[in-house]
Amino acid sequence: MAFDIKKSAGELVDKIKNDKSLAADFKKDPIKTVEKLIGVDLPDEQLKALVEMIKAKLGGGAGKISEVAENVKDTVSDKLGGLLGKK
Repeated sequence: MAFDIKKSAGELVDKIKNDKSLAADFKKDPIKTVEKLIGVDLPDEQLKALVEMIKAKLGGGAGKISEVAENVKDTVSDKLGGLLGKK
């Protein structure tokens, strides 16, 4: 049976999101964490692609939105502070 990278990426994202310990391990060493979770010996290029897919799914949504929101908040605060004579 062939290994389905897209399906595995979705399953791994769910596991990592729901387990703080796994999330910490993934952040520290994503390749090693994925290897341990899938239990399948994949070529390095496939592992790297799988890790990138997981990172994109983990950080692509809410993480990016909150980062943008924080940048907007800082910019608006700086502008308003300057207009009001505060820095």
